[in-house]
Amino acid sequence: MITLYTYPHLYGLADNNPYGLKVVAFMRLCGLPYQQKHIIDARDAPRGQLPYILDGSTVIGDSDLIIAYLITQHRLSIDDDLSEAERRIDHMIRRTLDNLYWVMSFSRWSDDRFWPLFRSQLLNTHSDLSEALLEAAREYNLKRYCFQGIGRYDRDQVYSRGLADLNAIAGALADRPFLFGDTPHSVDTALMGFLPNIYWYEIDTPLRAFVTAQPNLVDFCRRTAPLVSLAQPV
Repeated sequence: MITLYTYPHLYGLADNNPYGLKVVAFMRLCGLPYQQKHIIDARDAPRGQLPYILDGSTVIGDSDLIIAYLITQHRLSIDDDLSEAERRIDHMIRRTLDNLYWVMSFSRWSDDRFWPLFRSQLLNTHSDLSEALLEAAREYNLKRYCFQGIGRYDRDQVYSRGLADLNAIAGALADRPFLFGDTPHSVDTALMGFLPNIYWYEIDTPLRAFVTAQPNLVDFCRRTAPLVSLAQPV
């Protein structure tokens, strides 16, 4: 059985990181059996990042590489019907989500208005976490934001980037159940990783305020909840 390594769960979601939750949604959507292990120390992960999977002796990191591997390994037809134009849109949506990730992360770890709420929820949910560990993680993330560049903007500029990403996503989804119509594809699992990780969090960041004001995004999060929720106690 495939073992999926992700960060800890939070707010009823199977992973508090959108990339791990994306893989969870993909594997559930495709009916692939797996076991999930929640860890906080990613030093042994490929490139020191989560999620990653262990499939026999094969180790794969990076959510897109994991999904590509699973599609090939299990001969999944989930994206076979996509046109070339739709594949280009798929690529652009994924890259938009990559940009949104930094704003989401900033809202939790850097913004002094929301960091205490995020820290408290982690500590209250996971008895094995400590304030010292989370403070160290915060310090590490603040350095990452500086190196990546987003940490060099003021707070309003940071959120304007994320809100522009969400506006583009809401417009692309429009009134369809999924990005390309009635049938979900792998790109929809990417949306399932990100949007619920904003919507279901009881932390009223500017990102959550935007999502909750978009009926199509709210509907998407509610309809896809079974694919991203914490399936069983951990």
